[in-house]
Amino acid sequence: MSYTSASTAMADALRLNPISDKRSEAMAETPTHSDRNLALELVRVTEAAGLAASRWMGRGDKNAADGAAVEGMRKAFDSVAINGTVVIGEGEMDEAPMLYIGETVGAGGPAMDIAVDPLEGTTLTAKGGPNAMAVLALAEAGNFLHAPDIYMDKIAVGPGLPDGVVDLDNSVESNLRNLAKAKKMELSDLVVCVLDRDRHKEIVAKAREVGSRIMMISDGDVFGAMAAAMPDTGIDIYLGSGGAPEGVLAAAALRCIGGQMQGRLMYESQEQEDRARAMGITDPRRKYSAEEMAKGDVMFAATGVTGGPMLRGVRMFAAGAYTHSVVMRSKSGTIRYVEAYHNFNTKTW
Repeated sequence: MSYTSASTAMADALRLNPISDKRSEAMAETPTHSDRNLALELVRVTEAAGLAASRWMGRGDKNAADGAAVEGMRKAFDSVAINGTVVIGEGEMDEAPMLYIGETVGAGGPAMDIAVDPLEGTTLTAKGGPNAMAVLALAEAGNFLHAPDIYMDKIAVGPGLPDGVVDLDNSVESNLRNLAKAKKMELSDLVVCVLDRDRHKEIVAKAREVGSRIMMISDGDVFGAMAAAMPDTGIDIYLGSGGAPEGVLAAAALRCIGGQMQGRLMYESQEQEDRARAMGITDPRRKYSAEEMAKGDVMFAATGVTGGPMLRGVRMFAAGAYTHSVVMRSKSGTIRYVEAYHNFNTKTW
C-alpha cells in the first residue's frame, strides 16, 4: 500500500476511531509510568503548536504563523502536570504576550525549566519551505543556560565520535580533517550544514577549499545542529552562528541524541554583554559544551510543521490532520517517533 493510500485509509478509519497513534522506539527502556505520561504530554504540546502553525503554511504571513504556534503551545501547557518556568521563550515579558521568559506554565507538579521555540522557521512556514518545526525542551529547575537573545557561535557533530574531535577554537580545515579521520571518510564526502548568511562566507569558502560539500539552510539552526547528529539526514557537521536561545534548545536535543556541541556567546555591543551578565553569565567569553547548556536529565520534543529529512510536516485531510513528532530523553537515550492522526470532530483542545 502506498503512503498516500495508507493515510487515506487511516483518515477513513477515524470516523470510527477518534485518534490513532503509532510509535516506534529506537531503543528499549524501562521508564516510570509518570515519565511515560510526561513524554507523551510534551509531544501533545508540540503537536498543538505544529497544528496551529500549519494552517498558515504558505500563506505569506510569518507573524500570524508564529502567533498561532505560540497560542497553541501555551494552551496545551495548561494540562501538563508540571510547575514550569519559561527560561528560553518568545522574549521578555514586555516583548511577548505569551511564553515570555519567566512565565509559569503547567497544571502543577515538579519544578521544571522550559525552553521553547513554538515555531522554528517562521519564514520557512510562511513560504512553504522545509524543516519548520515546533520545539520544546524540559529540565529540572536551574539546569538550562539562561541565554540572552543574541548570537552564539556553534559547532555540532553526531554521536560515536572521540571526545573533542571538533572544537570552536580550531580552524574550519582542522575540524573537517579531524572529523573525516574519525568517521573514516574522505573530506570530499563530508557535508557541512551552514545557515545561508553573509557572515558565513568564510566558513563556506574554507570548507570548499578542502573539498567538503555545503548544505545551506535559509533558517532553522536547531534543525541544523540536530541534523548533524541524527542518522539519515546526510549532514555530518553544523557550523556557524545563530541565535543563542536556539543554541540551548539544540544542546538539549544533542544531550538526548548523544552528539557533541559547543557554543560561545557573541556580543555586538557592551549593552548585550551587560545584559548577559544580568542574566547570570559570569564569563562572557566562555565556551559551553552541550552538557553545560543543558544539564541533568533533559527531555526534548519536536513536531514537524513542514517536511524535511528528520520530520514529516503536518498533513491535512477531511476533519483531521496527521503529525510526525520526535520525543527524546537524555537519561535513557531513547529516541521515540510518534505518528498521530487527529480527529478534529472529537478533539477537545
